[in-house]
Amino acid sequence: MPHSDDHGFQHDLPNLLGRRRFMGLFGGLGVAVGSGLPAAALDCVAVPRETAGPFPADGTNRKDGQIVDILRQEGVIRRDITTSFGPYSGTAGGSKVTLDIELQDYPGCMPLAGAAIYIWHCDADGAYSMYNVAGANWLRGLGVADENGVVTFETTVPGCYRGRWPHIHFEVFENVEAAISGARPMLTSQIALPEAEIGDIYEAYGTVYARSIQNLANIPLERDGIFRNNSAEELKQQTMTLTEGAVGEISGRVTIPVA
Repeated sequence: MPHSDDHGFQHDLPNLLGRRRFMGLFGGLGVAVGSGLPAAALDCVAVPRETAGPFPADGTNRKDGQIVDILRQEGVIRRDITTSFGPYSGTAGGSKVTLDIELQDYPGCMPLAGAAIYIWHCDADGAYSMYNVAGANWLRGLGVADENGVVTFETTVPGCYRGRWPHIHFEVFENVEAAISGARPMLTSQIALPEAEIGDIYEAYGTVYARSIQNLANIPLERDGIFRNNSAEELKQQTMTLTEGAVGEISGRVTIPVA
């Protein structure tokens, strides 16, 4: 299925800036990275490491005896992850959201330009592509941070399945080459959806999130098996903000400092 942002590895790789090169550029400009930064630039909290869970599709696990790896598929570098690509088919259900993820170095709190982030999450019904829905690979994609450390994805609001607070999984890599070569991530963790807004969004879209409304009522954020072990500061850092605009448009943002 065609995507305007999917140009393949040959197009993307020459334009990507690795972390070491970025740090070198800043050093050459005389910009301090670390304690010499203004206090405001140091006001960030490292996002804690979390489990990748059972459905990463990053080459680390198997389904029916076969290794599941989306990161080696041409087209995985993309902005819109609501639809499947390559030999897969289908589009994920759920309310659309434009999600900006800002990647930072910790403790310097400077943008991680050129870093790559792979995200994946369930659909409105709590299902994961390539596992619960074997013929689809929607709601999975790899993005590369711009000069401000920002990666933007067009995705959907994740549903809430039984026993888990709504969340988005992610892995951060030094650069896209590391991501597609099977290198170990710099950080594997999860993003939490905000308590104040997520219930209202589920209610607003009615039957699409019918199961999520019921499941959400039975799993408050403080009892979630993953997020409950984090400090208040850590949880605040890894929780995205959600805002609704005109005609039901939803925007999300989260900053991820990588230690």
